[in-house]
Amino acid sequence: MAERLKILVGMSGGVDSSVAALHLLEAGHDVRGLFMKNWEEDDNRDYCAALVDLEDAQAVSNKLGIPLHTVNFSHEYWERVFKRFLKEYETGLTPNPDILCNREIKFKEFLEHAVALGADAIATGHYAGIRKEAGGYVLLRGKDANKDQSYFLYTLGQHQLGRAMFPLAAMEKSWVRDEARRAGLGTSGKKDSTGICFIGERKFREFLSRYLKPNPGEIRDADERVLGEHNGLMYYTLGQRQGMGVGGAGEPWYVARKDLANNVLYIAQGHDHPALFSTWLTAGELSWVAETAPSLPFQCTAKTRYRQPNQNCTIESLDRGACVVRFRTPQWAVTPGQSIVFYEGEKCLGGGVIADCEALAISLVSAA
Repeated sequence: MAERLKILVGMSGGVDSSVAALHLLEAGHDVRGLFMKNWEEDDNRDYCAALVDLEDAQAVSNKLGIPLHTVNFSHEYWERVFKRFLKEYETGLTPNPDILCNREIKFKEFLEHAVALGADAIATGHYAGIRKEAGGYVLLRGKDANKDQSYFLYTLGQHQLGRAMFPLAAMEKSWVRDEARRAGLGTSGKKDSTGICFIGERKFREFLSRYLKPNPGEIRDADERVLGEHNGLMYYTLGQRQGMGVGGAGEPWYVARKDLANNVLYIAQGHDHPALFSTWLTAGELSWVAETAPSLPFQCTAKTRYRQPNQNCTIESLDRGACVVRFRTPQWAVTPGQSIVFYEGEKCLGGGVIADCEALAISLVSAA
């Protein structure tokens, strides 16, 4: 057997983390569980259900015969994830809290807490891989293309990857559930968690309106015709096709751009309307897994949203640590605030936060 390590597994109460702990235990490691509570604002059984998740994590730990620690990172989550989440929505962006949560909570606070408890490494149920090469650690796609979560992990660097383990790297989701059933784990049939990271499923507009004041404004088309009124730009994301209240004959309408300065929501009719496509974007807050940027310009593939097929692109340098990404083919509904993540084959190279993009065929900015 390889070296026996003391490993602290992030136990969420779901099937993925349950099987991650199972595999490490069967490999002969000294395994402990850790349940993180990161939200307290309105936690109850209808939303976060942290108590239910804790009960499930405890039941799995009892079944496996491992201790379960608990820790409350609610303050850290509020200060370093949720405040930014609100600020970005307020400024017209569409943030991805899962990525920020991984960077600030799961692979910072959790890792530091685990080291303080004497752990050699931490483990999670992410569908991704880590490989040690001559130049350092590399982040890899998960085997299950439908569940690959490397997109959400691109901010991890050498320190984090050197102390982390992803036991599900070579597994497919169906196999994970089979393994959980084989071991008699109660989470084998539990539904995958969705919604906002650590906050859970909820009516999004209602939830957001608790923290940000509605700010109604006009809905216009590409010809500046006023078609209706929106309740606040924060409630919409590029490519959205529902919730505008604009009817009529013809194809569905989609959100094409948010003009924050004038509080105008621009929409376009038809999925293939040219206003919904971009040939390039700019990105900031760049993060590289190797911790050094490749020599630019650099050709690779990238995705601007989770589950999107990888797209051929060229990364070019820009002032102040940002970059320009030019695509070989136009991309649909590129959304500022979301992340673009770069790949070279099975390796995740890193990524950045999308700042702005180009409308391919028409400008939705008024002539004034």
